[in-house]
Amino acid sequence: MSTLIKPNGYHAHLDKVRTEQAIKLIKDFFQQNLSTELRLRRVTAPLFVMQGLGINDDLNGIERPVTFPIKDLGDARAEVVHSLAKWKRLTLAEYKIKPGYGIYTDMNAIRADEELDNLHSLYVDQWDWEMVITPEQRTLHFLEQTVRRIYAAILRTEYLTCETYPGLQPFLPADIHIVHSEELLQMYPNLTAKEREDAICQKYGAVFIVGIGGELSDGKPHDGRAPDYDDWSTEAENGRFGLNGDILIWYPVLGRSVELSSMGIRVNDEALLRQLQIRGQEHRAQLYFHRQLLSGKLPLCIGGGIGQSRLCMVLLQKAHVGEIQASIWSDEMRAECQAAGMPLI
Repeated sequence: MSTLIKPNGYHAHLDKVRTEQAIKLIKDFFQQNLSTELRLRRVTAPLFVMQGLGINDDLNGIERPVTFPIKDLGDARAEVVHSLAKWKRLTLAEYKIKPGYGIYTDMNAIRADEELDNLHSLYVDQWDWEMVITPEQRTLHFLEQTVRRIYAAILRTEYLTCETYPGLQPFLPADIHIVHSEELLQMYPNLTAKEREDAICQKYGAVFIVGIGGELSDGKPHDGRAPDYDDWSTEAENGRFGLNGDILIWYPVLGRSVELSSMGIRVNDEALLRQLQIRGQEHRAQLYFHRQLLSGKLPLCIGGGIGQSRLCMVLLQKAHVGEIQASIWSDEMRAECQAAGMPLI
């Protein structure tokens, strides 16, 4: 179990009943803003997919998906999704979405290998979104524009939440600072990647870190990324590598940075083959998803995931994600949280 942060003097601004009402307010308002901002239509998403198709998100490549046999299919195995990064791209092609438009969905997942703490749960819920783009839009400039539009939707949601519940005071900055992971390493060469995130977020309040997944000058990536959805290896117009990143904020309740979204321009055929080779996973090119992409049947796109419970947690200024969502926690953690004034659902 990871370290539990117990803020001194913490008390929830809203009780459980008002919290449930506020969660609905935030989710309804934000997803409508996201849909309008990026021109996304809502679609229905799967909870599980068949094994062996290369559709599931491999995250860092070490997390085990929850699997089960399907009796009516001769015990063929399915696996609960980690996210819908690749499924969404197949859906864009199936629905024949035009450039400049996209889809979003409510994604629910189980991540059984997650280390449970204030921010991490076995249950993951996020808005997964994906938008078709043109070849000319596969640029750092377009990525940054999209990040700022998503951040604007977050700011509007924070404003509404604080207006509706006056006990809450807004804390997010008006602008989001954008920095490449290599620049961040040069700024804080003696810190770990997590410590660098904390330092830059405490300085600016809200940050988008570009180029997560590719090897930096210290021989290590800032963080892990699968090789077959985000493009973390293409050279951008500023000479740095990577067309993806994470949105993070400084969260005063816990005194640390919090990731709200992982997103990026997706791999084209060239980037896919390059990243599979870098990771020594060339065999994945024979999987269904990868064959569809390499044969030109999938559109170019940008997309990501935005944590629903985590966004609600920070906008309602809660100290534990278990104050927002129903999940499984150890008896020890439940008791510690109750004693610290953060009762878990």
